[in-house]
Amino acid sequence: MVKSALKKIYTALIFTFLYSPIVVLIIFSFNSSKSRAHWTGFTLDWYVQLFKDQQIMGALYNTIVIALIASIFATIIGTFAALGIHNMKKFGKALVMNITYLPVLNPDIVTGISLMLLFIFAKVELGFFSMLLAHITINIPYVILSVLPKIKQLNMQIYDAALDLGATPMHAYRKVIFPQIMPGIFTGFLLAFTMSIDDFVISFFTTGSGVSNLAITIWSMARRGVNPKINAMLSIMFASVILLLLIVNNRMSRDGRKEKLT
Repeated sequence: MVKSALKKIYTALIFTFLYSPIVVLIIFSFNSSKSRAHWTGFTLDWYVQLFKDQQIMGALYNTIVIALIASIFATIIGTFAALGIHNMKKFGKALVMNITYLPVLNPDIVTGISLMLLFIFAKVELGFFSMLLAHITINIPYVILSVLPKIKQLNMQIYDAALDLGATPMHAYRKVIFPQIMPGIFTGFLLAFTMSIDDFVISFFTTGSGVSNLAITIWSMARRGVNPKINAMLSIMFASVILLLLIVNNRMSRDGRKEKLT
C-alpha cells in the first residue's frame, strides 16, 4: 500500500516538474501585463497582436508549407524505403537499419552543419529550398521506423494470393499491401510533420537570409526579451502538438482493437 502511494507521488512529481513551466507559460499568455512575475488580469490581446504580426505570420507560413511538403515527400520515400528494407537479406537489412538509426541518434548540430556544408559544396543557395531538402532528409528515418513494424505484421500470403489470381505486383501492392500498412504511413506522416515544425538547429544552419521558420523567429525575438506574443505562439504550438498526439494515439488504439477482433 505504502509502495503504491510512493510510486504515485513520484510519478506526480515527475509530471509536475515537466509540465509546470508549460502551464505557467500558457497562463501568462493571457496576462494583460508584460510582466513575467505578476498576474494583472485576463486578456486575449496578445493572441490578437500575434496574428497581426507580419514577421510571425510569415514565419508561420514558411513553417507550415515546409512541414507539409517535407512530410509528404519523406512519407513517400520512407514508405518505399521501408518496403525495400523489409525485402532485403539479413545482413543487408541490419546494415541499412544501422545507417537509418544514425540520423535519429546523431546530434542535430552535427547534422545541421553537415547539410550546410553539403549545400555550399553543391552550390545550392541557402534559403527556402535548402531548408526544405534538409527537413525531407531528417524526416525520412522517422517514417521508415514508423512503417517497418506494420510491414513486419503483414501476412504476405495474401499478397501471393493476389498475384496468383492475376493481379500485377503494383496492383497487389496498391490493393493489398498499402491498405494494411496505412496506419504506419499515417503515423510516420504525423511524426515527420511534428518534427519539421519543432526543428530549430538544422533549420538555423540550412536557411538563408530572409527565410525563417517559427523556431528561428521565436529564438530571434527571445534574445530581446520574452514578449507575451511568444507565450501566445508557444501555447498554440503546444496545443497543436497535443492534438496531433491525441489523433495518433486514438488511431493506434483503434488499430489495436481491430487487430484483437481479427
